[in-house]
Amino acid sequence: MALLAQTTQDPTVQLTAQTRIIAALVAIVFMAFILDLIRRHRLQERYSVIWFLAGLAMLAGAAFPDLLELVADAMGVRDTNVALFSLLILMLLGLALNFSVIVSRQAEQITRLAQESAIDRARDDAEPTLPEGDGSAAQPSSRSSR
Repeated sequence: MALLAQTTQDPTVQLTAQTRIIAALVAIVFMAFILDLIRRHRLQERYSVIWFLAGLAMLAGAAFPDLLELVADAMGVRDTNVALFSLLILMLLGLALNFSVIVSRQAEQITRLAQESAIDRARDDAEPTLPEGDGSAAQPSSRSSR
């Protein structure tokens, strides 16, 4: 009977002080890594916002572990692990959609630039070229000077 009573209790998030400190340090190192990528121009600012927000969420989860219980209650989920993984899956789906939009936009830009380059090349090939040693364009004709 005691086993049945234990399985029906609502799960709570139990983190030791050491686990919370390690989680906070991991979040801080992650955010510092994002800032370093921005500083070295390996990651543009507009794409780094979501990663920095993820780092802040990790830091908030480490500082306030009961926050996950509130999120689980708001989602209508009994288990905090299910809530956490659901949030992570939603975040990854959002990132995948965001990067798909970016790739699509860049593919359109590449196509447009290739077309413009082909038009410029065709325009350059169609222009008649004057021989270099001709000199007829540089000197006026003798009839007009008389």
